[in-house]
Amino acid sequence: MRYWLMKSEPEVVGVDHVLAMPGQTVDWWGVRNYQARNFMRDQMSVGDKVFFYHSNCKEPGIAGLAEVAKKAYPDRTQFDPGSHYYDPKSSPENPRWVNVDVRVTKKTRLVSLAELRTHPELAHMRILQRGNRLSITPVDPAEWEFIVKRLMK
Repeated sequence: MRYWLMKSEPEVVGVDHVLAMPGQTVDWWGVRNYQARNFMRDQMSVGDKVFFYHSNCKEPGIAGLAEVAKKAYPDRTQFDPGSHYYDPKSSPENPRWVNVDVRVTKKTRLVSLAELRTHPELAHMRILQRGNRLSITPVDPAEWEFIVKRLMK
């Protein structure tokens, strides 16, 4: 099992939106970074644990716990000319972009980015590294345990 942090803008798709969806599950569409795509395509497995992170908002941070509910498959938005995520170089025969399904398992108190920065145990966490803009990052098992057991109580 692996651990991940996945960013979403709460005004687009937040924890509360997903909790209201059938199965409390959402397809994680719109990722257009090759490294993040490769994480989904090559490394994510059903059952992997996810920090659901609200980004690009007044107070960014971890807003819930989730899990990968379905392995990678082609992202439908790449084929839609009306979508912001349309990719004319992609085709159903040769898709460039994938998504996984993510199921929210628990809404948590917001563990803010500022709070994460105050803990030396998390100093190497990818979300805290200068210049990190990836929407999906791996989380070390020790970081996962620290956050779940110490910060989400």
